[in-house]
Amino acid sequence: MGVGKTTLIKEICHQLGVEDNVCSPTFAIVNQYSDATGHPVYHFDFYRLKNLDEAYDIGYEEYFYSGEYCFTEWTEKIESLLPDRYVRIEIDEHDGRRHIEAHIVDTSTPDTHNA
Repeated sequence: MGVGKTTLIKEICHQLGVEDNVCSPTFAIVNQYSDATGHPVYHFDFYRLKNLDEAYDIGYEEYFYSGEYCFTEWTEKIESLLPDRYVRIEIDEHDGRRHIEAHIVDTSTPDTHNA
């Protein structure tokens, strides 16, 4: 908590031209914004999710497979529901400094490094 997840998403949304108030959807689970071209941008906070059924109840598939940007917080709670390919951003804080690492996750192809 408090490492800057929402702040990072706010900045990414700003770069996409979102003019809406970007804030964590802790109680709503998902907020929808519009980018500079009018396309939707979805922002999820899964912190309060009690089980995967709640993700099914909000229709996560319609969002994740819409082709639009989907930014998630507390993604580890729904990791088994993620698409085969996505960008994972990890933020760690040590001694008051934040370290941000991003990498592409692609589970659609076998991992040849462990073969």
